[in-house]
Amino acid sequence: MVGPYYLLISAVVLERLAELVVSRRNAKWSFAQGGKEFGRPHYVVMVILHTALLVGCLVEPWALHRPFIPWLGWSMVVVLALCQGLRWWCITSLGKRWNTRVIVLPHQPLVQKGPYRFMHHPNYVAVVVEGVALPMVHTAWLTAVIFTLANAALLSVRLRVENSVLGYA
Repeated sequence: MVGPYYLLISAVVLERLAELVVSRRNAKWSFAQGGKEFGRPHYVVMVILHTALLVGCLVEPWALHRPFIPWLGWSMVVVLALCQGLRWWCITSLGKRWNTRVIVLPHQPLVQKGPYRFMHHPNYVAVVVEGVALPMVHTAWLTAVIFTLANAALLSVRLRVENSVLGYA
């Protein structure tokens, strides 16, 4: 199953690149509307961490001979598909205001549609769950644990920044 798993990781990489294209376009638009960025120092850490997740997903099954366990792997593929659905629901709900950075538009109300009707940060739910599901497709449990712990530390910083500038805190 390693071959198909590598195809899955490649598809995720392509999806992330598509996200970055959308993010850059939307960030440029936000800055043109007077948007102000917050929390820039942690952004580099986020990029490194998410890149490391993908690398770990590739390396761990190969280097440590992790097996593909069908009941686990296929259920995690379903979870991944649900995460992608939630992620793109967030992206489309925020429209031009969505990007991977923390850019706030002055005098604009918070988005209250899509998954944002139910919670403040639904995209992070997708990120957290995906950080476990993607490596566990091929039982890369070490990658899942390390990413989850590092991501928890990163999200504690990111959420403090976002909650502060959005008026949640």
